[in-house]
Amino acid sequence: MGWGGGAEDSGEGVMATDFFWSYTDEPHASRRKEILARYPQIRELFGPDPWAFLKITAAVLLQLWTATYLHDASWLRMLTVAYFFGSFLNHNLFLAIHELSHNLAFSSPSYNRWLGIFANLPIGVPMSITFQKYHLEHHRYQGVDGIDMDIPSHVEALAVTNAVTKSIWVLFQLFFYALRPVFLKPKPPGVWEFTNLMIQLALDVSLVLFWGWKSFAYLILATFVGGGMHPMAGHFISEHYVFRPEQETYSYYGPLNMMTWSVGYHNEHHDFPRIPGSRLYKVKAIAPEYYESLRSYRSWSQVIYMYIMDCTVGPFSRMKRRASKDAATTKKEE
Repeated sequence: MGWGGGAEDSGEGVMATDFFWSYTDEPHASRRKEILARYPQIRELFGPDPWAFLKITAAVLLQLWTATYLHDASWLRMLTVAYFFGSFLNHNLFLAIHELSHNLAFSSPSYNRWLGIFANLPIGVPMSITFQKYHLEHHRYQGVDGIDMDIPSHVEALAVTNAVTKSIWVLFQLFFYALRPVFLKPKPPGVWEFTNLMIQLALDVSLVLFWGWKSFAYLILATFVGGGMHPMAGHFISEHYVFRPEQETYSYYGPLNMMTWSVGYHNEHHDFPRIPGSRLYKVKAIAPEYYESLRSYRSWSQVIYMYIMDCTVGPFSRMKRRASKDAATTKKEE
């Protein structure tokens, strides 16, 4: 089974018509405080990953080389390579950008932003800087209504109600993630967004001019298929979709962590966002009693299958909470 921690099979029932509402604070801040009090040595894991720059550079160069290599390939061959190879690289780079949003490659935030813009190049569309703005709010205000843009909109939840519409939603989930903040909580772009846009456009135009449209199309295809019905994209659902209402964050302890900056250690990541993915396994090793009792996954592919086929689960299967005074002030200021 895809569950760890003694999960049961999904029973039959009716899909929820509202989100799960919590009247307590998100669990990670209090657990972080408790773990650090008992295991202060975990602080030694904080700080940048010294290998991040090299890992990102290798993935970027390999993907750009592949794009130029396929400049005259057939569309079938391009789609095949995009799904079985390029999608893994681009999703790896998306999660590298996630890592950089927490400043886990360099101590300087600006250096992390520059590296994020570089990691963004094979993805084809500028998203690195904008992602950071919304993702940090997801950590600080997890589940808070109107602030955490990781949660599906009410319109999405009302439209996605059965296996067919859930399949379509999964296939296009990158579009929902990208467009949801634009409609629900737009933020004015700044200099960094403009820089991200200009550098990305320069790369895209150069590819088209020197290698042709197929090279650029390969990058877009790799991004699209890698974020849809794809094993690595299972983490989008596994992280916070509530299959059991007593828990709102779930970890995955399978082999794809090696290709995804260990984003599967998601409870550990939310507990300690200052620890890079390469060291998150040590958190569980040091404080196992805090994680072994939590439900977890061993297969992201099975998570996607469970999400689509379980008639009780859908976009409403997320934990929400009302804005605290601090969150309400932040929302008002924006």
